[in-house]
Amino acid sequence: MAIVYQKSKALTDAELHYCPGCTHGIIHKLVAETLEELGIIGTTVGIAPVGCSVFAYNYFTCDMMEAAHGRAPAVATGVKRTHPDLSVFTYQGDGDLAAIGTAEIVHAAMRGEKITTIFVNNAIYGMTGGQMAPTTLVGQKATTAPYGRQKEHYGSPIRMCEMLSTIDGCTYAERVTVTDVANVVKAKKAIKKAFTLQQQGAGFTFVEVLSTCPTNWGLSPLKAIDWLKDNMIPYYPLGVYANRTEEAK
Repeated sequence: MAIVYQKSKALTDAELHYCPGCTHGIIHKLVAETLEELGIIGTTVGIAPVGCSVFAYNYFTCDMMEAAHGRAPAVATGVKRTHPDLSVFTYQGDGDLAAIGTAEIVHAAMRGEKITTIFVNNAIYGMTGGQMAPTTLVGQKATTAPYGRQKEHYGSPIRMCEMLSTIDGCTYAERVTVTDVANVVKAKKAIKKAFTLQQQGAGFTFVEVLSTCPTNWGLSPLKAIDWLKDNMIPYYPLGVYANRTEEAK
């Protein structure tokens, strides 16, 4: 019998620890399939940060390293500069990348580091109990903002794709989501392009994936997807924000 579909060889057999309805598993799948299809599983190093994806090193069969909270781009920079022949990626959440790690990601983009960042944005701190994140929407409730985020007090949510796209060293930046089949296909295409550009020697590549957090949002998995579509996408529009591939050659 012909095998038409099977789990990627870039994933281990470890059971995922993520909450029901969380889309980290889908994103892991897309990254793993990309590594396998590009034939770079054995020549890739992934950097796992602190956050919901802290155990990512258990799930990928490529070499993985752990970084301190927010410092994954700095660690990835060291790996890539020491071993420029390897493909290097960071896998980070919004509490990690857009808060304590803001300086690291901005300066990695500014230097045009030849690494790829997969940024999972679920608009809240997931692992530590649902605190307000820099990406939490105005009016959205969190454990540290029980009445909802107030713009006059906390400012506006940060848009990482838009900000990083203004930096010349950022070769490619795209925002996607994985709420349905069509968007999963688009997300896979963006992730594969980011890794392909890195292989071609381009600068910093960045893919932001809008994700759900049913547990901390207090919603069912299905209602969480609807909430993302109705609330996150209008504030965080999907699309390509930087594509300097010709300039990078």
